[in-house]
Amino acid sequence: MTTTSTTRSAATVPAADLAAAAGALSRAGRIQLAMDLLDSATCDDDHGRCLLSLAAARAALESDYRRGTTLAPPRLAAAQTAVAATSSVEAEWDLDLLEVRRAYFDALFGATGPRFGPGGRDPQEVANLRASAERLHAAGPDEGRRGWAAMYQGYIADNVAGDRDAAPAHYREALETAESTGDDYLAFEALRHLGDHDHDDGRHEVARQRWERSAEHAARAGTVGGTLAQHLLLAVLHRDSGDDAGARALAMEISRWAGAIGATRMQAQAQAFLDGVDPTAPPPTSQG
Repeated sequence: MTTTSTTRSAATVPAADLAAAAGALSRAGRIQLAMDLLDSATCDDDHGRCLLSLAAARAALESDYRRGTTLAPPRLAAAQTAVAATSSVEAEWDLDLLEVRRAYFDALFGATGPRFGPGGRDPQEVANLRASAERLHAAGPDEGRRGWAAMYQGYIADNVAGDRDAAPAHYREALETAESTGDDYLAFEALRHLGDHDHDDGRHEVARQRWERSAEHAARAGTVGGTLAQHLLLAVLHRDSGDDAGARALAMEISRWAGAIGATRMQAQAQAFLDGVDPTAPPPTSQG
């Protein structure tokens, strides 16, 4: 695989390394740079093209989630073609996860804005989404992938199906996997959501411990948007403890940083927090 510049000079880089670098750039908020890097690459084998197409689809989904763009559909279509040209079970599973991730995002962010819970949804669509995540878990070709499938089972149970009691077991499985495989990104997500349940149940000190650990894992994983999102939850704890000045100071910096990397949804959440909105409050179960 080679990358080219406008002067047509080229450098040879292993496709797996380029895909990993693009993923790191995306997590750091440099999504357009990641996609430009991937688009500039040429590859002479099906496996390499598959890796790069999947990396581009991940970057597009990250943009759609953080910035509200709609870049994923054509990138996912290209990844489907690239994966079909290989016989890789892992690549097929990775593509299936991206499709579940897109369906989950679509369920959360509709034309009328964020929507949580089962209210106003077709029950069959909710059941289908849960079944897709369950199938991913059953088909996971390794422990790390099964851990991510468990995480999505938790997300969907929590935020789409409204089955709050079912979600923590999935998050605990994801955390165990993260700790055994050294996956900082998965640890960040699992601790974040377990802490959310602790907070809702009034266990604020346990929530603080989990959220502080989550922020550390987010930073170690290089996810700037995730680190900011986690610090907004820590700002909630400042406000809960009566330190409104500290909470506001932290939220103002979160808003500034989110704006700097184009994370418009995170910036809006921080601004809403400054206006008195609690991001941990139970959301309405239906809209429209």
